[in-house]
Amino acid sequence: MVVGEFLPFLFMLVVQMGYAGMNITSKVAMDAGMKPLVLVAYRQIFATLVIAPLAYIFEWKTRPKITKAIVFQIFLCSLTGITANHAFYFVGLQLSTPTIGSAMTNLLPAFTFILAVIFRQETVRVKEATGIAKVLGTVTCVGGAMILSFYHGNIINVGESKILWDYAVKIGGSNTTNNSSSFLGPLLLMASSLGWAAWFIIQVKVSANFPAPYTSTVMMLFMGAIECIFIALIPEHQVSAWSLRTPVRLFASLYAGLISSGLAFYLTTWCIQRKGALYASVFSPFMLIMVAIFSWALLREKLYVGTAVGSVLIVVGLYTVLWGKDKEAKKAIEEEQVSKPDINGIDLEFQQTATPYSYSNGNRRSPI
Repeated sequence: MVVGEFLPFLFMLVVQMGYAGMNITSKVAMDAGMKPLVLVAYRQIFATLVIAPLAYIFEWKTRPKITKAIVFQIFLCSLTGITANHAFYFVGLQLSTPTIGSAMTNLLPAFTFILAVIFRQETVRVKEATGIAKVLGTVTCVGGAMILSFYHGNIINVGESKILWDYAVKIGGSNTTNNSSSFLGPLLLMASSLGWAAWFIIQVKVSANFPAPYTSTVMMLFMGAIECIFIALIPEHQVSAWSLRTPVRLFASLYAGLISSGLAFYLTTWCIQRKGALYASVFSPFMLIMVAIFSWALLREKLYVGTAVGSVLIVVGLYTVLWGKDKEAKKAIEEEQVSKPDINGIDLEFQQTATPYSYSNGNRRSPI
C-alpha cells in the first residue's frame, strides 16, 4: 500500500484517539473539581487561538465579504454547535461515564436526519431501500440511546485492569466510576447531539453564503467562547473556579482546545478533502471502542449490559443511516451523469465524492 493512501486511515484513527483522550482527561478533571462550564469556556478560548492562524494563512486573500447576515448565521451556529453542544456534553459527561458520552455522539446522523426532514432539507422515501434504511437506522439509534439512558442491567464481568491509573483514582475519588447511575447525564448527552444536529442544519446556509471554513470557524469559536464564559460566570464567579494551577485542569483545557478542536479539525478537513465526509464519518465508532477500553483500563469503569446493548444498537443504526445516505449520493451522481449532455462528442467524467451526511460543504467537521 502506498504511504499516501494509508495516511487518511491513519489520520482518522489519530483523530478518534484524540477525541477518546478528551473524554478521559475531561472526566478526570471534572471529577477532580473542575466545573464543566469552565472547561467548556477554556476549550473555546484555546481552540480559537489554534484555528485563527490557519484562517489567516489559508483564507486571508480569498475570504468573502463578511455581512451582517453572515455574522448572524454564524452567531446561531455558535449558540447551537458550540454553546449548547459543548455545555450539554460536558455536564452530561460529568454525570455519566466517558463510554456513554462517546456512544451518544453517534446519535448525530439520526438527529440530523430528523431535523433535515422537518426543515425540508431531506426527503423520506419510504418506498425505496435507502429511505427505509435511514428511517430504521434512526429508530435503532434512538432506541439504543433510550436503553443507555434508562437501563443498566447486570455488570459484565471482563476482569480487572492491571494498569489502573492511580493518579486519576486518587484525585477523582469515588466519583470516577460511580456517576453512571444518573438518568440526567445521558439525557443531557442526547441534548448535546440535538444541538450539534441543529448546527449542521444552520451550517448549510453558512457554507453556501460564506465558503471560508477556517474564518467562519474562528468567528464561531470566538462567539462561543464569549457565550460560554458568560454562562459559566453566573454559577462560577469565584476566581478559584477558574484557576488552572492544578496540572489536571490545565492539561484537560489545553488538550480539549489544542487536540480535540485544533488538530482534529485540521486532520479531519484534510481527510475529507481527499476521501469525502462519509469516509470520515465511519470512523466514529472507533472512539467508542477506545474510550471503553481506556475507561476500563485506567478508571475502573464497569461495563453494564444496558451500556453494551445500547452502544451496539447506536453503532448499527449509525452505519445503517450512513449506508442509506451513501447509496442516495451514488444514485444522484449516476442520474446526473446520464442526464448530462456530451461536449464535442466526448462524455463528461465525474469524480465521485462522498456526500457529507453532515449537510455541510464538505470542509467542516463538527465542533466536538
